[in-house]
Parts: sequence; C-alpha cells; structure tokens
Amino acid sequence: MSDQADRVHVVRQWVEKAEEDLVTAEHSLTLRERCPFTTVCFHAQQCVEKYIKALLACQSIDFPKIHDIGELIELLPSDFKPPLTIAQQEELSDHATVSRYPGEREPLSRANAEGAVGLARTVREAVRTHLPREVLD
Repeated sequence: MSDQADRVHVVRQWVEKAEEDLVTAEHSLTLRERCPFTTVCFHAQQCVEKYIKALLACQSIDFPKIHDIGELIELLPSDFKPPLTIAQQEELSDHATVSRYPGEREPLSRANAEGAVGLARTVREAVRTHLPREVLD
C-alpha cells in the first residue's frame, strides 16, 4: 500500500470508531430513566476525541495517546479547529476520566448527557468537512 492508501485506511478506522461511540451515546439516551448518563458522556467524549485524531492522522500530524480534547485541538492547524470553547473542551475531557470514577463530583444529568452528545455532533459535522470523501463512505 502507498503512504496515501495507508493514511486513508487509518483515518477511516478512526472515523468508524468515532461513529460507533456516537451511536452508543445516542442509543443510550433512549433508555429513559435507565439511561446511564456517565456512559453517554463518556462515549460522546470518545467520539470527539476520535474525530479529532482522524483529522490529525489525515493531516499527517503525530499525536500522543491522550484523552485531553484541548491538547489534541492545539495540534490542529487553525483552519481545522472544531468550534469548541475552552470550557467545553475541559468538560468533554473530564468525561473521559474524572466522571467515570467514584469521587466528590455531582452526578451527571440528562442535560449533561444531551449536551455532550450535541457537542459530539457539532465536532463530527465540523471535522467531516475536512476529511476526504473516501474515508466517509
């Protein structure tokens, strides 16, 4: 395989995994009173993280194995940065680690979960405009 074909393959894999996370988050929201809000927020964060990593891979930008959305966004060229505030980046990053474990934190609510999924959809839409068509099919 050529370098371009390899890159397309890797980017497609990141996109597929991001889509799986979004589907999981959206489906979990349909569970009404049994909805695991922490799980929804985690998968929304994972969707965002993986879409950003897909874009980084597409641009041939190396990235560390981290879950910090802000640090990953900093690696992107300014024209490619998704529309997330610093507060939104921090909140999403917390969903990857802090909110998944017991501790002194307010429980997540349906509003938190729906907000996280909304951010994931926003990032998905923004990132997909920069990805080649062959990775989106």
